[in-house]
Amino acid sequence: MKQHIARALMITLVLLTAAAGGMLFADDSTVNLESKIVQDFSKPDAQNWFAYGSNFSTGDFPHWGFVNAGPLAVVGSDAQAQKSAQALGIAMLFDRQGYNWVDIVPGTKDKPTEIPLPGKVKMLDMWVWSGNFNYYLEAYVRDYKGIVYAIPMGNLDFTGWKNLRVNIPDNIPQSEKYLPRKEPLTLVKLRIWTRPNEVVVIPGLASSASDIDKAVKFYFFDIKVLTDTYVSLFDGDNLDNPDVYQNAFTNGVKK
Repeated sequence: MKQHIARALMITLVLLTAAAGGMLFADDSTVNLESKIVQDFSKPDAQNWFAYGSNFSTGDFPHWGFVNAGPLAVVGSDAQAQKSAQALGIAMLFDRQGYNWVDIVPGTKDKPTEIPLPGKVKMLDMWVWSGNFNYYLEAYVRDYKGIVYAIPMGNLDFTGWKNLRVNIPDNIPQSEKYLPRKEPLTLVKLRIWTRPNEVVVIPGLASSASDIDKAVKFYFFDIKVLTDTYVSLFDGDNLDNPDVYQNAFTNGVKK
């Protein structure tokens, strides 16, 4: 009889342990995916960007600025919507072919400002306009350790607007063992590369054409992320809130 009772107790403990493990597993695998715009270029005065180029950039190129434009797939065909849409334009020009590049950076030249990417980012997404030049685009992100990663966004050999999307590699850390576990990424910059065998000046123009007419141009619209915003709750999670602890530990602080 005692053996039957002991065996029943052991089975109960095993089931309880498995259930607890299952609950923990379910919690770890829970996700809440959201699409969030991190830059829409709708407020140029409040969203500074600047650009600079590699060696052999012509004169004071690259140039940059904001234009009223956007892809039909996003803003629709309504004239007023098209007029109110904003895109970031980049005009690049080089004295010779080669592996030239232009960096497009949030902030100002005196103060670059990286863009926080909320949650645990699964995908980076943006609209790009191209004139079918065989260039390619990279996005640079920084992790919580300060390491910067170059993420290939794709080729730019297409005409008009195209949605470019790329998965964030799993080897880029976005969390750690200790609280607070989630450590968000930041967007450092975008980089457009020319290929050595591709033109760096719009061909077929008259010799009297201005440099800005000759420049190769690209436009950017709506930088977004698909991100996991799920936060796992636990007993005492409020104690990890900076608003709670920031002013609590005052004893022993020298005045």
